[in-house]
Amino acid sequence: MLPLILADAGKEYVITKIGGSPEVKRHLEDLGFTVGGDVTLISAVGGNVIVKVKESRVALDEALAKKVMV
Repeated sequence: MLPLILADAGKEYVITKIGGSPEVKRHLEDLGFTVGGDVTLISAVGGNVIVKVKESRVALDEALAKKVMV
């Protein structure tokens, strides 16, 4: 298990855990990040990441990307 920010670009992962406060978890779930769901890291630049989740591209800052474990 590793944080999304350390994942390899282009590889599909399964979300195993979402950390943070209840508000942060709810925000990530609203964006499509759910435990058991698939996520693919598209690019990571300066700590910020762009991922593909549920057929959408989503940008996350470093703090949020560290809360999503794959």
